[in-house]
Amino acid sequence: MNKRFARPAYLTIALMLAACLLLTGCGSSSPTTTTAADVPQVYKSNCISCHGSELQGRMGPSTNLQQVGKRMSKEQIATQIKKGGGGMPAFSGKLSADEVDELANWLSSKK
Repeated sequence: MNKRFARPAYLTIALMLAACLLLTGCGSSSPTTTTAADVPQVYKSNCISCHGSELQGRMGPSTNLQQVGKRMSKEQIATQIKKGGGGMPAFSGKLSADEVDELANWLSSKK
C-alpha cells in the first residue's frame, strides 16, 4: 500500500472508531421508576415549602395534608398534583407519572 494513502486511511478509521465509541453513550437510558421509598424525597423536593415538614400546611388550612386521605381519593389527589388549583401550581410538567402516582398513593393513606 502506498504510504501516502495509508496515513489518511488509518486516521479515518481511527476517527470513525472514536465516533462510534462516543455515540454508544448517547442512547436513551431506561426510565427510572419511582417507588414508595422515594416518596419522602419527592415530597421534600417539591411540596415541603407550602405543605410543611409534617404535612401541617404553611399557607393556611387548605394546605394541611395530615388527613388529606379523608377528604380526597387517590385519583383526586393525583389530579390536584398534576393540574394544581386553589393557589397550588401544576406539577404535571415537573413530576413524572410514577412520581405523581406514588405521591398520591402515599397522601391518600393519610387519614
